[in-house]
Amino acid sequence: MSSAAEAVEPAVSLAGHNRISTQALTTLAQAAAAEALGVSAQDVRAEWSDDDGLLALSIAAPIRVPSLTEVLRDPRRVEGYGGTVWDRAVAAKTAILERVTQLSGSTLSRVDIRISGARVSEGARVQ
Repeated sequence: MSSAAEAVEPAVSLAGHNRISTQALTTLAQAAAAEALGVSAQDVRAEWSDDDGLLALSIAAPIRVPSLTEVLRDPRRVEGYGGTVWDRAVAAKTAILERVTQLSGSTLSRVDIRISGARVSEGARVQ
């Protein structure tokens, strides 16, 4: 009796190459940044550059923040959003780099983020 694992043949290496278009990578980067910053992907600008043979990603996007009224009523709202804008931008770099690498298979050297605005939202839960 043979198991299912034995029935699976090893992957065959075929001649040729695969390429992911710049537009596909850009859309992927926009989605990853939008997820990390809590905004819409259409609000995110992503640009690629060469960094000694690796890809460097530059992101410009707004970030979701609580209203100042909410923060005055309950300062814990800042933590409910994931911390300060600075802390969240730093954390977003790692999240974006890991997500784009995971989904595309591309190796990124770095992610630069420029916060271009704030999207005020109401009602994020306090953790």
